[in-house]
Amino acid sequence: MPKQEAPIHQLQDYLPPGTFEPVLAYLRQYRVHLTVAKERKSVLGDYRHRTHHANHRISVNGNLNSYSFLITLLHELAHLVTFEQFGHKVQAHGKEWKMIYGQFLFQFLQHKIFPADIENELQQSLKNPAASSCAEDGLLRVLRRYDSKKDNHRLIEELPVNTVFKIADGRVFQKKEKLRKRFRCVEVGTNKVYLFSPVYEVEVMNS
Repeated sequence: MPKQEAPIHQLQDYLPPGTFEPVLAYLRQYRVHLTVAKERKSVLGDYRHRTHHANHRISVNGNLNSYSFLITLLHELAHLVTFEQFGHKVQAHGKEWKMIYGQFLFQFLQHKIFPADIENELQQSLKNPAASSCAEDGLLRVLRRYDSKKDNHRLIEELPVNTVFKIADGRVFQKKEKLRKRFRCVEVGTNKVYLFSPVYEVEVMNS
């Protein structure tokens, strides 16, 4: 199964110090069914609203570092509160969600729980939170500094042109030139062209 249940006290193992109690208070207030998911490349977390048969459900990838985990959880909690206040009448990442997400960020920033580099990026997010919880390239770069280091893993933007790399599903590509904001990459074997975000993490193939 991609998701697993864990005793609620174990949640503090995934969070930065000093954040468990306020996070737990929100989960209890909104009766959130929280699950920790295995790594998902397409999403860091997701939210499913309450129904007559089930409580609000949030899942967050368990492989995230503690700061990324908290930020992703706040992102999903903002979806929950937006639904509670507006239902389906507003856009998923519209101004209402941005306002609520910004309020969550502001609350946790007041407690100085983030390192200075992450705090600076989050302060920028308060001006206009992005649709993805870690979507801003600057924030993603900074958060990556706190990940467990993996051999031969780099961001696309760090690779020299013509470097061969592999992505999570096993496909192999060769990096080419930058086109506006993304890099053109050619899949080895099919010659199909794909555009990659500069902050997409890949595994460099040994030459």
